[in-house]
Amino acid sequence: MKAGRKRQTLTEKESIIMHMLWEHGPMFVREMVELYPEPRPHVNTVATLVRILEDKGYVSHEVLGTSHRFFAVAKKNDFRDRSIARIIRDYFDNSYKSAVSALAEEEKISVEELREIIDLIESKNPASKQ
Repeated sequence: MKAGRKRQTLTEKESIIMHMLWEHGPMFVREMVELYPEPRPHVNTVATLVRILEDKGYVSHEVLGTSHRFFAVAKKNDFRDRSIARIIRDYFDNSYKSAVSALAEEEKISVEELREIIDLIESKNPASKQ
């Protein structure tokens, strides 16, 4: 991300492009169009999205002949962490416990998975085992 810029969120379409770059590495715009889910946007639309991401500092490019090959500068983990924090703040009153409780109530997480999470927390904080 460019220095001095406020962290911005990704639109749904920008997110699709970023996931392509994270998963497939450097790509040309036409390759992105081929991977884009249906209905596929026009190549100019994808090029515009990539330019916006580049302006935000999340993507950069290298010149190969007369073409540009784009690559992610921003790390997927940074977006994941910010996205989770934003969801917890906006939808669960900033309570991670409420978020996990909602997952359990809707049976989106199993008892075994919860035990694994508890084991992970306890292994990171040995004092919590007492």
